[in-house]
Amino acid sequence: MIRGMSYGGMTRWDLEPAEKDPHRERARRKRDLALGYRLFSAMRWGDVGDGHISARDPERRDCFWLLRYGVSFHQATVADLLLVDPQGVVIEGEGDVMVTAYNIHQPILSARPDVVSAAHTHTQWGTPFSSEVRLVEPISQEACIFYEDQAMFDDEEVEIRGPSGGERIAAALGAKRAVVLRNHGHLTVGASVAEAVASFVAYERVTEVAMKASNAKPISAKAALEAKAALTKPGALWQMYQWLLRRHVPDPAAVITA
Repeated sequence: MIRGMSYGGMTRWDLEPAEKDPHRERARRKRDLALGYRLFSAMRWGDVGDGHISARDPERRDCFWLLRYGVSFHQATVADLLLVDPQGVVIEGEGDVMVTAYNIHQPILSARPDVVSAAHTHTQWGTPFSSEVRLVEPISQEACIFYEDQAMFDDEEVEIRGPSGGERIAAALGAKRAVVLRNHGHLTVGASVAEAVASFVAYERVTEVAMKASNAKPISAKAALEAKAALTKPGALWQMYQWLLRRHVPDPAAVITA
């Protein structure tokens, strides 16, 4: 948990905090969003601006926050975030919207009212894995997170040129946690920024295993479902996000004070 301007203590029973006041919840989501971009940078992702994470606004639920165009992920701050309406118009903040980010995130958030955040970038293992046009099997512990909870976007539009491309991605995703974008990479969603980003990192780790273990033998459906229940219980993905931030983004105050 982030208390003030530093990471506080964490126990294994901690759940993700939620603010009843929408203004405080908005501030929490924006802080987590800026930290998510910095985490992507620390993982060596998005070096050429190839990626995006969104956060639905808690009051204007048809609007969402994105990092403004031109900001390097390692320098992302709360002040760099833009509130974008369903038509792609910036209604809060200053700067330009990454068009591809709007084309992908708006249709997904519109189709999935249960989703607060979506995450996507091009990665060392997820992108080559996607070119094989297959889903991950339960061949590792983390792979079980996505057992019966992933989909395939089997489409050759690797450059999403308009909202219709995002609508097709949303349709392929359905009610799942993750979608493989053919010849492109993967995208994950969650009920918070923490869930979406932690799921994204987990899927990347799983694709690395899948690419390296060419003759892996999947575990049974029963074992996969048991592991999935433990790995996705309330608070589990939020705690994964906290571990990632503590390791790769040691100063959370940077997204507020930079």
